[in-house]
Amino acid sequence: MIRTFLTIFLLLMISSNTFAAGDPAAGKQKSGICVTCHGSDGNSVNPQWPSIAGQHPRYLERQMTAIKSGQHRQSPLMAPMIATMTGQDFADLAAYYASIPRRGTMADEESIDLILLGEGLYRGGNKERGTPACMGCHGPDGAGNNLAGFPMISEQHATYTAQQLEAFRDGARTTDPQNMMRDIAGKLSDEEIRAVSEYLAGLRSQ
Repeated sequence: MIRTFLTIFLLLMISSNTFAAGDPAAGKQKSGICVTCHGSDGNSVNPQWPSIAGQHPRYLERQMTAIKSGQHRQSPLMAPMIATMTGQDFADLAAYYASIPRRGTMADEESIDLILLGEGLYRGGNKERGTPACMGCHGPDGAGNNLAGFPMISEQHATYTAQQLEAFRDGARTTDPQNMMRDIAGKLSDEEIRAVSEYLAGLRSQ
């Protein structure tokens, strides 16, 4: 737990302005290539593809950069689409999608026990296994932190969230500073991953 908070502090301290300033209007003009998967307004209708509306621009830029390089995150579908884009393109797209409100998804109301399990993990973690509460980084409402690069994870498709937690757990995704998400996801069972994902789908940001 102490290590987690120290990492957050360091990330906030060393956060730099290495990314270009984005222009939402320019990003809108460039967003046509994104519409098929992420929706006309960044709110995806396919649960396997994330809603990116309302997401923090710093996080979006970093993910596009990682996917383009292929070093820390693999996306065979997206990589070819952004292969010729520049850092300025990423900044513009990130600024545009960050300016759009996210339309929430719905949790599976039939899985109330699973959602309660997810809520417990999100807000309290698991002391027996040393799993910190998710809200320590992502906030009580899942809004995240732009300066630290922690993404907004509320109102997201449960299917997509579960896929990403599994990718961190399996080491297929390595975009997390100091192995933070890999360490945490590595302590989660399949049921717990599904539980947290279902809970987040219904969590609303302020």
